[in-house]
Amino acid sequence: MEVVSAWAPAVGFTLLPPAGGFLGSTLTKQKLPVWYESLQKPSWCPPNWVFAPVWGAIYTSMGYGSYLVWKEVGGFNKKSVIPLGLYAGQLALNWSWTPIFFRAHKMGWGLVTLLLTTGTATAATVSWYKVNKTAAYLMIPYLAWLTLASALNYRVWKDNRDKK
Repeated sequence: MEVVSAWAPAVGFTLLPPAGGFLGSTLTKQKLPVWYESLQKPSWCPPNWVFAPVWGAIYTSMGYGSYLVWKEVGGFNKKSVIPLGLYAGQLALNWSWTPIFFRAHKMGWGLVTLLLTTGTATAATVSWYKVNKTAAYLMIPYLAWLTLASALNYRVWKDNRDKK
């Protein structure tokens, strides 16, 4: 039984972000063929098939990073409030983007959400660096992707303001 308890937190922390992402993707699939496909997108917009594997890898990476931080600070305690609180906040913001953008068709609010997510994720990464450098490095692809996603969201919003 002790073996199970040793790896269970690593699995739980690692799988939590992709689980939330998967739930959000079920909302996305319904809107892709109709609304999203009708939007004007820039030439540098990745094809739709790229998003699922990229987000899967990013979510898994950040999830494992959160486990490393949790383990390094000794679990949920005073030392974990800032690094894991910032992480939880950015993850909640991240997950909220999909229903805001795809369900509510609020492209401008989606951009605001992405910018808040990027700021909070950056703060989490900085706080993680002080705890576990590897965990912070695991966030770098996420920060890069958030930058691309924010630029893409901006262009889609700017180029489709008249679409409902």
